[in-house]
Amino acid sequence: MDLTQSCGALDFNAEEVQPDFVAVAGYKWLLGPYATGFLYVGPEHRAGVPLERNWITRKGASNFARLIDYTDEYEPGAERFDMGERSNFALLPAFESAVRTLLGWGVDNVERTLRIRNADLSERLNSVGLFCPPESERGPHYLCPRLPESAPDDLTARLKAEGIFISRRGDRLRITPHLFTDDKDTDRLVERLAHFLQV
Repeated sequence: MDLTQSCGALDFNAEEVQPDFVAVAGYKWLLGPYATGFLYVGPEHRAGVPLERNWITRKGASNFARLIDYTDEYEPGAERFDMGERSNFALLPAFESAVRTLLGWGVDNVERTLRIRNADLSERLNSVGLFCPPESERGPHYLCPRLPESAPDDLTARLKAEGIFISRRGDRLRITPHLFTDDKDTDRLVERLAHFLQV
């Protein structure tokens, strides 16, 4: 499973789902820096052969005095799947801090807050000429409203010029508010969209 688009914003229980593997990039909903992430490996796969066959995941690699005693054997468990250069002293403290912050907030609280905010935003976007699928057909943390055919081609550039940053994917906008988004931000987004769509 790739949970990059949801981990940190949607509650997930690996014990209930029992996935073989779960990959997550750290730079989205986990609020971490680029080049960080997590890989969960199901218990039945933890003796597998990793894609990267680097030295730091080999048995005994933590003993730097014995690094010349090369071995083909990996560390037990999922550690064998770690990336090379995992000892990134610049990025890992920032990633750890981000994850601790999320755990402190509670992922279920983040999900509930975004569900409420996006439900309101969805109704307001529908009222200015966009179409948001109902919540039963989308995640509570993510909106991709369909634009009317009359939407200007440079809509996102116009919004960016006013300090509103969203991306366009075909005939849809990708809108992903987070806890730092407040009611004033939402009001301004809806007002400027209505202006540029001339509703």
